[in-house]
Amino acid sequence: MQLIDKLTILADAAKYDVSCASSGAPKRSSKGRSGLGATNGMGICHSFTPDGRCVALLKILLTNFCLYDCQYCVNRRSSDVPRARFTPEEVVTLTLDFYRRNCISGLFLSSGIIRSADYTMEQLVRVAKLLREEHQFRGYIHLKTIPDADPLLIAEAGRYADRLSVNIELPTESSLIRLAPEKQVGTIKQAMHSIHQGESEARVEKRAPRFAPAGQSTQMIVGADATDDSTILHTAQSLYGAYRLRRVYYSAFSPIPHSPKSVPFEAPPLLREHRLYQADFLLRGYGFTAGELLSGPGNLALDIDPKLAWALNHREHFPVDLNRAEPALIARVPGIGVLSAKRLVELRRHKRIRYEDVTRLRCALDKARPFIVTQDYRPPLQESESHSLRRQLSETPAQMALW
Repeated sequence: MQLIDKLTILADAAKYDVSCASSGAPKRSSKGRSGLGATNGMGICHSFTPDGRCVALLKILLTNFCLYDCQYCVNRRSSDVPRARFTPEEVVTLTLDFYRRNCISGLFLSSGIIRSADYTMEQLVRVAKLLREEHQFRGYIHLKTIPDADPLLIAEAGRYADRLSVNIELPTESSLIRLAPEKQVGTIKQAMHSIHQGESEARVEKRAPRFAPAGQSTQMIVGADATDDSTILHTAQSLYGAYRLRRVYYSAFSPIPHSPKSVPFEAPPLLREHRLYQADFLLRGYGFTAGELLSGPGNLALDIDPKLAWALNHREHFPVDLNRAEPALIARVPGIGVLSAKRLVELRRHKRIRYEDVTRLRCALDKARPFIVTQDYRPPLQESESHSLRRQLSETPAQMALW
C-alpha cells in the first residue's frame, strides 16, 4: 500500500481523538543547533474541520487494526473499515516532511492494539525515540498510552513525549464493562497513576530526567450510553483530583456504519459537548465543583451556559457589589472572567468602580448587567426574576446544535 493511501486511512481513523492541546510543553528551539522544530510553551494554534475536530497536529494512528471489539469504536475488531499500518520509520518521515513544510506543529500519535499492549506501546515509543534522538526533533509530541502496557514502557514514553494521555473511554465502570469488556477501569487508572508518579518524581528530584512536561490528559465519550452530565462531571472532577490531569476532553459519540444495537443510532447534540467543556472550564479555573453545577442527576441546560445557570439558581448571591465583593465571587458573575475580576479588584484599590469601568474591560454586559452593582448602577427590579432573565438570556438555537 502506498504511503499516501495509508495516510488517508489512518488520519481519518484518528479524527475521533480530541486530546490535542499542547500548552505546558517546555520551550525548545533548534536555532543555532542541529535538528529541527521548536515549541514555545504557549500552546499550538489550532485549525478546525467543519465538524469541529482539531487538525493542528499531524494526528494519525500507527494502525487501525485492533484486537479489541469496543462497541463504540469505528476501528473495533468486527468493523469492516479499510485497514492500514505504518511502520515507525514511516511516521517519522511523515512528521518531518509535514513540519518542514510548516503544515504542523507536532505529532499526535495513537494506535489500535496489535499483537499485545506491550508490543504496541514499544512501537509508539520507537517513533518518539527516533524523532528525538536520531533527528533531534524539538517539536511537540503527544503519545496515547496503552493502559495494559508495562510501566517501564510508559516511563520511557514520558522521557520522549511532551504529553501522555490514557483514555478513560466512558464515564462509568458499568458502561465500560458493557460496551468494552476487554478493557478494565483498574488498568486504565493504573496507567494514569504511573504517569502521575513519573511527573511527581520529575518535579521532586532535581536530577531526575524530564517526564511528560505537558502533563497527562484523558478523553470521555459522551452519548454512547445513558450516563448523564452530572455523572460525567463528577468523574472528571475525581480524575483531576486523583491524577492531576491537565485536561479531560469530551467527544460526542459519532454513530458508525453497521454499528451494533448496544450503541445509539443518533449522535447527541454537539451543543451538549460544548456545555460540558464550559462546565469543565469552570471546574478547572473558577473553583466550581460538579455538585454546584448540577446539584442532582441530569444534564446541563442547552439554552444557557453553566455559569449563567448557576447564577440563576443562586440568586441569593446576587447582585454582587463590585466595590466590596471577594474576587472569587466576582469571577462567578456571568459575563465576567477571572482576568476581568482581577483587574476590577486592582482598579478598586485606586477608585470606586463605575459602570463605565466594567464596559472598558469588555465584559459580556448583557449577561453581567442583572448581576452587578457599581457606584452608579443597580439592576432594575424587573431584571431580578430568574425565569424572565433566563428567557431573555437564552441562546438562539444554531443549526449545528440541532444535530
